[in-house]
Amino acid sequence: MKTITVMFDEALLERLDRRPEVRERGRSAVLREAAAEYLSRTQSERIDREYERAYGNVPGGYQDPDLEGWADEGVQNPD
Repeated sequence: MKTITVMFDEALLERLDRRPEVRERGRSAVLREAAAEYLSRTQSERIDREYERAYGNVPGGYQDPDLEGWADEGVQNPD
């Protein structure tokens, strides 16, 4: 691991330090987890934007003509 310096607003740092998990695991562990979650979330958001860009402008969304009529296959009629 590499040591870095991160600057925090004092009020935010105080709020962080009051959390039990920060006292138990330490600031570094909690901040590493927060950074990993941020990267995962932004990757998911990027993928969602790519799907939207690729399929969002298609009227009715993306529909494969080869799958036409298959939406109700396997659905049992309650009658």
